[in-house]
Amino acid sequence: MKNILKYLLVGFVFGIVLTKSEAVSWYRIYEMFQFQSFHMYGIISVAILTGIIGIQIIKRNKIKDIKGESIEIPDKEKGSARYWIGGLFFGLGWALVGSCPGPIFILLGAGFWTIIIVLFGALLGTYLYGLLKNKLPH
Repeated sequence: MKNILKYLLVGFVFGIVLTKSEAVSWYRIYEMFQFQSFHMYGIISVAILTGIIGIQIIKRNKIKDIKGESIEIPDKEKGSARYWIGGLFFGLGWALVGSCPGPIFILLGAGFWTIIIVLFGALLGTYLYGLLKNKLPH
């Protein structure tokens, strides 16, 4: 139960940060896809930079996970069709809906009930992927 509370706390803080930075705003996402504002590109760039630094710290210092086991991060395979196809679907969905999957629950918590349709679509897409994954290029 103690671990669940930690994860909930991190989730709440993450939700607050995304809300305060306006990363869950449909208008900010619309501006991004219209190339009218740097706001979202700045947020995404900071997230990428933070991830790169974090991964390098883990790899170079051989940091262990919470259970004391070494964290091994395999190198990604070089460019392939699955990344382009997956990125295309993700980007199109993001542009059409005005939200990526991350803030779905944040938007529900903020009272945007129409996002339930997006949640249903995300769950349906995940389910369909599970059914079709053996037939898709991996």
